[in-house]
Amino acid sequence: MDLLLAPEARPFAVAALILIGLVGIELVGLLVGLSLSQWVDHSFDHAADHSADHDGDSHFTGALDWLNAGRVPLMVLLMLALGAFAALGFALEAVARAVSMPLPALAASVLAVLAAVPVVRGGSRVLSRIVPRDETYAVEPADLVGRTAEVTMGPLDAGIPGRVKVRDAHGNWHFPRARGAAGQAPMAIGSTVLLVEWKGTAFLAIPAPSDLTDR
Repeated sequence: MDLLLAPEARPFAVAALILIGLVGIELVGLLVGLSLSQWVDHSFDHAADHSADHDGDSHFTGALDWLNAGRVPLMVLLMLALGAFAALGFALEAVARAVSMPLPALAASVLAVLAAVPVVRGGSRVLSRIVPRDETYAVEPADLVGRTAEVTMGPLDAGIPGRVKVRDAHGNWHFPRARGAAGQAPMAIGSTVLLVEWKGTAFLAIPAPSDLTDR
């Protein structure tokens, strides 16, 4: 109990309290038919669509993609990050106390963040198979390669990614980032494209052949 209330552990206690609050809000939302997780996901995707022409925002969304934000709800990712930060922070302070003396709050926080990044990435991979973002089924990017999609934010060229609307084999819709493959003319909003490759954090697309229909 002393560690929970210690000044050097305050950032981790605050993170734990925020996590408890978010879990409580999500549970209440589920009871009344409103999902905070869905609202956050929708708001973030809407903001990302309007800011994709800024390099900084593109790097930020790319970092979230690396953490698998596209495969699990953003709220789940946030809860996982808060839990990892709090647990690792308390563990660091407990070890430091046992060995010598408590770490300063700032130093412990930096170490906890660095340690939490791989934990969040690994944990999100596991959770993506348990709590998929889109309806009932979680899909890998490779599952969408070879499918046709509609450009919803563009035009798509070889520069900054836009977004497309694509349906998976289970009938669920996805709105991944995509850019035009090298040598392709820009593909306008509303046009139908073929996803030919998953490249880093976005699909590469080409104009869909006229006789190709979505599967």
